[in-house]
Amino acid sequence: MMFQGLTLIAFNNGQLNSKTMREILSVGPTYFVMKFFKSVLDIIMMYGAYSTSGCLAVTRVFLRFLSYSLASVVICFLYARALEEQSNANNNSIMYKLYVIIISSYAGAKFFLSFLQHIPACHRLSDRGDSWRLVRFMKWMHQEHYYVGRGMYERASDFMKYMVFWFVVLGGKFSFAYFLLIRPLVGPTRLIVNIPVTRYSWHDFVSKNNHNAMTIASLWTPVVAIYLLDIHIFYTVISAVWGFLLGARDRLGEIRSLDAVHQLFEKFPAAFMNNLHVPLLNRDSLHSSSQGLEKNKIDAARFAPFWNEIVKNLREEDYISTLEMELLQMPKNSGSLQLVQWPLFLLASKLFLAKDIAVENKDSQEELWDKISRDDYMKYAVEECFYSVKFILTAILDDEGNNEGKKWVERIYEDIQGSIANGCIHVDFRLNKLPLVIQKVTALLGILKKDQTPELETGAVKAILDLYDVMRHDILSINMRDNYETWNMLSKARTEGRLFQKLKWPQDAELKAQVGRLYSLLTIKDSAANVPKNLEARRRLEFFTNSLFMEMPEAKPVREMLSFCVFTPYYSEIVLYRMSDLLKKNEDGISTLFYLQKIYPDEWKNFLDRIGRDENASESELSDNPNHILELRFWASYRGQTLARTVRGMMYYRKALMLQAYLERMSAGDVEAGITGKESTDVQGFELSPEARAQADLKFTYVVTCQIYGKQREEQKPEAADIALLMQRNEALRVAFIDVVETLKDGKVHSEYFSKLVKADINGKDKEVYSIKLPGNPKLGEGKPENQNHAVVFTRGNAMQTIDMNQDNYFEEALKMRNLLEEFHCDHGLRPPTILGVREHVFTGSVSSLASFMSNQEASFVTLGQRVLSNPLKVRMHYGHPDVFDRVFHITRGGISKSSRIINISEDIFSGFNSTLRQGNVTHHEYIQVGKGRDVGLNQIAVFEGKVAGGNGEQVLSRDVYRLGQLFDFFRMMSFYFTTVGYYFCTMLTVLTVYAFLYGRVYLALSGVGESIQDIADVLGNTALSAALNAQFLFQIGVFTAVPMILGFILEQGFLRAVVSFVTMQFQLCTVFFTFSLGTRTHYFGRTILHGGARYQATGRGFVVQHIKFTENYRLYARSHFVKGMEICLLLIVYLAYGYNEGGALAYILLTVSSWFLAGSWLFAPYLFNPSGFEWQKTVEDFRDWTNWLLYRGGIGVKGGESWEAWWDEELSHIRTFSGRVMETILSLRFFIFQYGIVYKLDVQGTDTSLTVYGFSWIVLAVLIILFKVFTFSQKISVNFQLLLRFIQGVSFLFALAGIVVAVAITNLTIADIFACILAFLPTGWGILCIACAWKPVMKKVGLWKSIRSIARLYDAAMGILIFIPIALCSWFPFVSTFQTRLMYNQAFSRGLEISLILAGNNPNTGI
Repeated sequence: MMFQGLTLIAFNNGQLNSKTMREILSVGPTYFVMKFFKSVLDIIMMYGAYSTSGCLAVTRVFLRFLSYSLASVVICFLYARALEEQSNANNNSIMYKLYVIIISSYAGAKFFLSFLQHIPACHRLSDRGDSWRLVRFMKWMHQEHYYVGRGMYERASDFMKYMVFWFVVLGGKFSFAYFLLIRPLVGPTRLIVNIPVTRYSWHDFVSKNNHNAMTIASLWTPVVAIYLLDIHIFYTVISAVWGFLLGARDRLGEIRSLDAVHQLFEKFPAAFMNNLHVPLLNRDSLHSSSQGLEKNKIDAARFAPFWNEIVKNLREEDYISTLEMELLQMPKNSGSLQLVQWPLFLLASKLFLAKDIAVENKDSQEELWDKISRDDYMKYAVEECFYSVKFILTAILDDEGNNEGKKWVERIYEDIQGSIANGCIHVDFRLNKLPLVIQKVTALLGILKKDQTPELETGAVKAILDLYDVMRHDILSINMRDNYETWNMLSKARTEGRLFQKLKWPQDAELKAQVGRLYSLLTIKDSAANVPKNLEARRRLEFFTNSLFMEMPEAKPVREMLSFCVFTPYYSEIVLYRMSDLLKKNEDGISTLFYLQKIYPDEWKNFLDRIGRDENASESELSDNPNHILELRFWASYRGQTLARTVRGMMYYRKALMLQAYLERMSAGDVEAGITGKESTDVQGFELSPEARAQADLKFTYVVTCQIYGKQREEQKPEAADIALLMQRNEALRVAFIDVVETLKDGKVHSEYFSKLVKADINGKDKEVYSIKLPGNPKLGEGKPENQNHAVVFTRGNAMQTIDMNQDNYFEEALKMRNLLEEFHCDHGLRPPTILGVREHVFTGSVSSLASFMSNQEASFVTLGQRVLSNPLKVRMHYGHPDVFDRVFHITRGGISKSSRIINISEDIFSGFNSTLRQGNVTHHEYIQVGKGRDVGLNQIAVFEGKVAGGNGEQVLSRDVYRLGQLFDFFRMMSFYFTTVGYYFCTMLTVLTVYAFLYGRVYLALSGVGESIQDIADVLGNTALSAALNAQFLFQIGVFTAVPMILGFILEQGFLRAVVSFVTMQFQLCTVFFTFSLGTRTHYFGRTILHGGARYQATGRGFVVQHIKFTENYRLYARSHFVKGMEICLLLIVYLAYGYNEGGALAYILLTVSSWFLAGSWLFAPYLFNPSGFEWQKTVEDFRDWTNWLLYRGGIGVKGGESWEAWWDEELSHIRTFSGRVMETILSLRFFIFQYGIVYKLDVQGTDTSLTVYGFSWIVLAVLIILFKVFTFSQKISVNFQLLLRFIQGVSFLFALAGIVVAVAITNLTIADIFACILAFLPTGWGILCIACAWKPVMKKVGLWKSIRSIARLYDAAMGILIFIPIALCSWFPFVSTFQTRLMYNQAFSRGLEISLILAGNNPNTGI
């Protein structure tokens, strides 16, 4: 309706006068006619369901049909009469006024009621009006009554927010449509309508005497298509900007570098205490300067055990080395030093920098201190060193008998503090001798940090005497007369040899820790600015510390928090890599373990160090220790997408709860524990505390539902043994499975099904916890939903987090779980939350450029995209991510999965639909994250995207989507549509726009109309028409879909890094990948819409570094990409050959470059992103393998991977219904336009445009098909007359060749005509082939199926050759393969990895 209105305004030159308004009111009849057609569709779509539908439902459908039929007739009649009155000047337009009154009243009433229904108070008032029959009848006619889906309205403020959002989107969309799409075409359209085109290149049927309707259609069709899809572009851009602003408001990306972690570290303890720690009594009452120091020290002491445990876990995961762990760990801050002690990685080398400043200083004391204080951590290092030396010296010097030692320390420090107070320390002390003091103190500490021995005691005494001498003779320049007695006593003791002779060796844990820390502070000269070095460790610490400043609910004590369960479905994926799997080599001689060692070299060295091996040790050297072999298996498994990784990550929840419960119990206020304040932050052995373990087990359970674990256990599969091992290592882990028990009853085998839960007992055996008998086989659908549903009964607690098998978790994120659970009690709208959305991090992004593209695309959706879906749009669903469910809400409302086969193939999102329909509320929270693995190879990605696109195609048919679409208000319905099935529909429409544009250009080229109109335009000087014909695409639509990713980069990485990342992705040809993905989604979504039958496909989660054979790529992409790419190439070639462009080659290139790019991406992306795709030896092997596959005829039981014929049959299996066959036939008719247009362009036919020419072309095609049959006649049938067959084939070839030669010689047939005939007959043959495939049963009955199959094989062979030739040419040049390797593994190269060794096939045992 808006398109109609905008078009009418444009054709009235933008003038909003009475004439324009009268024409715009034609949208009234349009509205009612559309409603009439909708009611007709309702009747048609309900056909077959009348017998099972209720009487009221059927009655409503027919009543709506009758009402809209009557309304359409009345409104159309009134408008027609109003137009008649307009042409009659002698009337008062009564009908027009009546029409306006009726339309205005109806529109006003609809708008008013719709608006009121979404204000809660008015909505409740309208519910009370249901007691009136008329009101109830009108509401029933307007919308069918649903129990499920009732009351789906939001708070008025939320409604206003998403309404404003859509006003902005629609405003931008309609402005763009009017000024850049519709208005520029008005003038050319008027001109084309009035141009008398009399010259056509072909025999014209429809274009004469209809004002060039076909030309107008070819001009406007792409515009209409862009009009339909550009709203998705505007939604994408505006939602990206909105999400960016929301993220900035939530303080995302404030800490985005290691330098920011260093700079802000001193603020972390207070932020931690404010957000993640339970509130402490009297903490907020400390405000004075001395109390402020005490508060900071308390905060640091409470923060330290958590930070140290995070660092410890990073070390156990081998992301950091032992040295890095020591640098990162934070002192307990529970000692007597009156200052906050920070981790060494902040203070390292700072003392030496301060020393250099002091030595070179020639200014006053204030200026010296100002220079040092510019770096806060340098100041902290100096202060800590000053007080630590005093603390250590005071502690070790004997105070029994002669107390000279203590007096010396007190005297020195009193003099220093006095000089500081007087501002003359640079006068009273020779600061240029500071290196001597540091040297002597370091020597003393080096001795004291060791265990006590007589020799070391002697050495310590000597060291402290040396320090005394340096201080007395080299450093001090003060007047000693003021303290003459003290210095005299010390000199006498020194002379007599009794000074410092009695030392108290450090035995106290605090003192020993101070000695070790001060020694490190005085000896580490290298800066720790790049600690930790590992990128993953950096990312995790950056996100965790950033989240400390984000808004989150207050943490409750563990004993008061909500209890929760984690729930993971598992089928038969990898649990734990076996050594045989790790050492197994691929065709290039590369093992998985060798690959991991090269991808993660620093983590491999850290692992070897952790188990006490030399960093150069090979895996073969570990075989002497079974424990080391097991640790190696876990190390490799933790870097893949395995169940072991998921279990380790989820068990961090229990570990975090134990630590939190232990420290809460150990707090200074815990009278029952009888523990002092110093001990309250000692967490040694917290995992062994019975109380902490009991608290954690009360609040957390973990259930892995392994559907076939019982069967695997019976068959002694290694997966079962690995699952049992995980249960032994994780005592809180529970495994649910379906046990099938077969019994013999009355001579027949009866199967009974039990849902069981087991755990590991003290002996490591499975111990059954629960067993529930099921009424039958629970597997009704795809398997995963039933796997979840049967085990939900074993979950416990208030909340349930759904975790996929390829996910991970981190200890530091587990600390925030109790904050997240408090969101259930927070205000998030009219209703409390029922699903808490959680942010994800894709951890597979560093493997290759493809993995990086997928990671960035996914990250954009799971962060910025879902942020907007939750607020303000209120349409976030559940997407298979680590969301936390209100367990009681969902198990009483149908569970968390729907399991109907095919239609619920995307089972995860239906839990979101289910929750929303039942008055749930889905939120999204980004202060906590969970790891997620994604597909890393192009084939894996394509299969995954095909599965999701097919699932969205099935969602279109689901009643959940129907109800949501019916019951949402208009703006929320738009949000829902464009973020689910509408996204895929717009994606498909983008491709269809390219088709519409190119077929329109081909029509203009082949019919000759384009050239005629262009000639007339040149004569009239109408440049607007030329612009309209040559500039259909005003911009490349795909550019704007990258906006969310760019803004996400800027928000979380910073502008400069975002630009670098985006430019790097462009150089890695990310546009090729995203264009290829566009084709994947379009194909599978469109095929599901046409034919249904989407299938679940396992994508595989392994490491993809091996070369994919040409045959495999061809099988996977032939129908989804290659055929469509070839069709676009054909259209572009025909347009190049027969189209008319005034601007010549440049105009053609500018007009078609995006289409050529699309075709090239679809044809060659699988080989461009294929490891070793351009290596000559592999190219030769691929060609041999492909020809064997193509020519192998197959048979019973042969799969598509082995034979072309088997694959071809599989590709046709989706065409099963009559409607599907009809739709395929209609779509295939487009291929016949080529032959019809090109034969009239041949030189041989001259100017003849009669149908005879077209008829003769079909005769030629028939002759070609007969010749093909002669040359491909079955050898089995001709075994008895081989000689005759060869003779006939030879004669046929000679006659054909002679016929062509004679035709060229004596007629106007040219060589160019022969190539043109190929362009004409190839698409015709393909069209015939597609129609024949659609009607396969008919073809088999008439005996033509073998011939059809032979022609299809020929087409696939030709298409494969055309694709293979450029690959073979590129393989000739070695630099192409090198460039491709760099392209695919740029991240790996930038980190100094040895991918070239991997791809070259080096033996991992050669000690490279």
